[in-house]
Amino acid sequence: MKEYKLKINGNDYNVAIDAVEDNTAKVSVNGVDYAVEFDKPISKPKQVVVKKAVAAAPAAASAAPAARVATASAAAGETVVNSPLPGVILAVNANVGDAVKKGQTVMLLEAMKMENSIEATCDGTIKKILAQKGDSVLEGADLFIIG
Repeated sequence: MKEYKLKINGNDYNVAIDAVEDNTAKVSVNGVDYAVEFDKPISKPKQVVVKKAVAAAPAAASAAPAARVATASAAAGETVVNSPLPGVILAVNANVGDAVKKGQTVMLLEAMKMENSIEATCDGTIKKILAQKGDSVLEGADLFIIG
């Protein structure tokens, strides 16, 4: 659930977005529930899965240009969750070893004066936390690994 405090024409509103499916969102405005329909289905940002790289032979490495390597090393079957935008980590809601479900909020990221929930992209166990409360992160930065 994402929560926002909005001021529209001088009036304060507390808005909570509970769930979004296709083109419908369940929204609560100052405690009153609404079903909001969008013109087009909302697509969630794709999460990048990084797999452990296999070292290439030295001859092949010198022939090809250097590739950008992800900062976190994830074994096969592990998922690295990245920051969708630059910001500051406000809270870390899980610890290494905690079981998480897909969609569960693991971190809160403040970006452009708004709180953004960083959710688990799959069911699993937190293997590694790569960003801590108070850390400034860039877009695409590795935040945690689920295994």
